[in-house]
Amino acid sequence: MSQPSPRSLKYEYELYVENEIENYKESVSRSAILKIGDEAAAALRAGEQFSMDEILLWAEVDRIIRKRLRIPAYDTWRKKRVKLLEEYRRPEHWGIPADGLLAREIHPPAESKVLVAGGEIDRTALYLAAHGCDVTAVDREVVPLQRVMNAAHAAGLGDRIQSYVADITNWSPDVPLGALVCTPAAFVGLSLEERGRAFELLQGATRDGGVHLVGTIVRGQRGVSVAELRRQYKGWSISVEDDSSSSKSFVARKIAS
Repeated sequence: MSQPSPRSLKYEYELYVENEIENYKESVSRSAILKIGDEAAAALRAGEQFSMDEILLWAEVDRIIRKRLRIPAYDTWRKKRVKLLEEYRRPEHWGIPADGLLAREIHPPAESKVLVAGGEIDRTALYLAAHGCDVTAVDREVVPLQRVMNAAHAAGLGDRIQSYVADITNWSPDVPLGALVCTPAAFVGLSLEERGRAFELLQGATRDGGVHLVGTIVRGQRGVSVAELRRQYKGWSISVEDDSSSSKSFVARKIAS
């Protein structure tokens, strides 16, 4: 399957401008918006714009708000954004070791769909989103997902991350996965049969060459055993790696059939 071209900075800029304007509208009173509407109508009349319709009026309202917010021009914004994205792509920015498994093994093409699941997924989700991936974060709890999304919006990566409160056994990808990153918490409380169904679903939804990174031990928290993972991933290229003194992960790459 061919990969779509990466999202352009121009597109990101348009989203940024739209979000800034909409956030402003939500932050002020209705009377304040009506005053801007009157100002916009007056500006259109002064410009001899006689065929004034609702679309034209709201476009002028947005122009006025944009001026009030001093939103930078595209070229100015682009220079700052490129520099910021370069920093966000550094694993160290998110507290991820540059020589760790995530940075070494997970390199899906831009726009690839990536699933991160379990606890403490903030840094992984943000790091992969900064590299152009469309990230889906799944957790049983609302609070960790809210934390992920708040950080994503603050970094200007909110359009690249979606979050779902769900168990990994009842979440189904809608497009082929380029990568999967799971912490041990994703499998807590699941029976052997439930884990088997989850792995079967996720493996079937992963494209050829896709990588699964499954934590087996993280700071003493045990997940699925290595022996079970070896059975589940028959036919895949697999390895078990010590990510640190207290962390061990299982890496599996799907071989083309």
